[in-house]
Amino acid sequence: MRLYPAIDILEGNAVRLVKGDFNAKKVYDEDPLSAARGWVAAGADYLHVVDLDGAKQGEPVNLQQLRRLAEESGVPVQ
Repeated sequence: MRLYPAIDILEGNAVRLVKGDFNAKKVYDEDPLSAARGWVAAGADYLHVVDLDGAKQGEPVNLQQLRRLAEESGVPVQ
């Protein structure tokens, strides 16, 4: 079994939504790459990343953040 820790990006921050509500978010890291490095340090072999701004707008918004994660996290990013 492979586990993919998720990093949700909203307004440039790594967040968790409360019951999917965009107005009820908790920022757990202002830098998604820092969040990714934390997961990798904890043993994650893969990451799952969600562009919440893109999901809301219907087109990719956080491509720069996604590229950073793919290039600098050290693990495959889904």
